Parts: sequence; C-alpha cells; structure tokens
Amino acid sequence: MSDLKVTLIQTQLHWEDIAANLRMFDEKINSIGERTEVIFLPEMFSTGFSMQPERLAEKMDGSAFQWMKQKSAEKNVIIAGSLIIEEEGQYLNRLIWMLPNGTYGTYDKRHLFGYAGEDEHYHPGDKRLIAQVKGWKINLTVCYDLRFPVWSRNTIQPDTQAPAYDLLVNVANWPERRSTAWKTLIQARAIENQCFAIGVNRVGNDGNNIYHSGDSSLIDPMGEIIYRKSHDEDIFTYTLQREKLDEIRKNIPFLKDADAFTILPKA
Repeated sequence: MSDLKVTLIQTQLHWEDIAANLRMFDEKINSIGERTEVIFLPEMFSTGFSMQPERLAEKMDGSAFQWMKQKSAEKNVIIAGSLIIEEEGQYLNRLIWMLPNGTYGTYDKRHLFGYAGEDEHYHPGDKRLIAQVKGWKINLTVCYDLRFPVWSRNTIQPDTQAPAYDLLVNVANWPERRSTAWKTLIQARAIENQCFAIGVNRVGNDGNNIYHSGDSSLIDPMGEIIYRKSHDEDIFTYTLQREKLDEIRKNIPFLKDADAFTILPKA
C-alpha cells in the first residue's frame, strides 16, 4: 500500500460569516505550494462553533458544500471538514469527506457538547464513517467525540484480520482552557488504536470571546508527536508512511488482544 500525503490547516475563523470563511480557505488552499492528497479543515469551518443553526444552517446544496465540491475538483484533492447542515428539519454538525469527482461521504457528530448547549440545537449521528483512499482507512470524528474512546476503538475485522482503520482524524473547535485534555487525548487515541492520529483545531477568539490555542497535532502509532502547533495559524503537510505503520503493528500486535464489544444506539 502507498504512503499518503495530508495537509492540516489551523486558522482563525470569521464568526458566523460563511462567505468570508470560504474566501479565506480558498486563499489558504491556493497557497499550498506542494502536491497533497487530503486537506483537513476545522470543525464548523464556515461559521465557527455557533449555536445559531436556525440562521446559519445550509442544505447539502448550499454555498459551503458547493465550495468544497468545486475546490476539491479544482485542486484534485480530497477536502474534509464539518459544516452546519439542515436536513429533514434537523440541524447537524456534519463532517463532509469530499472527493475530486464530486462523490462524498458524511459523518454526523455523535457526541454533542452539552456543556455549551450543542445537544439543544443539533441532532446526534449514530454511524461512524471510515473513508478509504490509497488503501488507507480513515476514521473521521468531530471535536467532543475525542473524549469517548469506545466510539473510536479500533478492532480487528474478522473477515480480513486487519484493523478497522489506519488513521484517526478529529476536526475541532477546542478551547485553550481545556487544551491539556485535547493534547493528551489525541495522543491516547493514537496509542490505544495503534494508528496515526490527526487533530485539526482552530486558533483565536470566537464570537463568545473564547480563546482557542489550536495545538493541531499529528501523532504516530507509538504516541510520538510528529507535529504540534500552538497559537499561530499554520498550514502543515506531511507524508504518512505506510511501512512505518505496518512495521509497528507487526512487531507489537496488541490489537488482537483487545476486548470484544458492541456499540449500542443512544437511549
């Protein structure tokens, strides 16, 4: 299997201004000077982490979705990030995995952040999305999901005898006041699931004057920090090495010793 080149974009966001954020990300993606294969954007990248879905939600054919589709095709790159989406009368914090040919996958955030009232405005998802590209299986999660390890648990698949996924991605608007948890949990998820892990966070103050230090991270399957950026905007591109992942799993095959379990629907 091949290596995979990924790009993380850590940036400030224009509060509840879809058009301004799309222009900003357009410029940032245009500035990437090297070839990359997947670009990861923060949670609610077109608005910031807003509890105003009644004003800001778009349909799946809205401007942010169309921008993702057009930009992905223009740059021949996969783009992933979450948006505020309205569907069948429900508001969703929906991560979209957009391919250059216009096809896409979706993941609706399962764990809604009750401390900020997210559960009062948005509907939770109940299905994981494990996307695939170049033989890599990628488990896509959103912000608060990071605190719930069972939802991210990697397992050996009985049909293939291979792990369910190779890369865990979490896109977030995670405040600095809880940055210790953010940095610790993204490392823990990489170690316990024997995978690469990527956390893509925003920086700066949001519309509620809550500061975000970013701390976007790329962690290897042993928990070593390959990349971490705090406070400043940054665009980081890195090649994930398939041989390194396979060698670690071969030499330390502990996933086969994990407990069996079943994830049940929320009550």
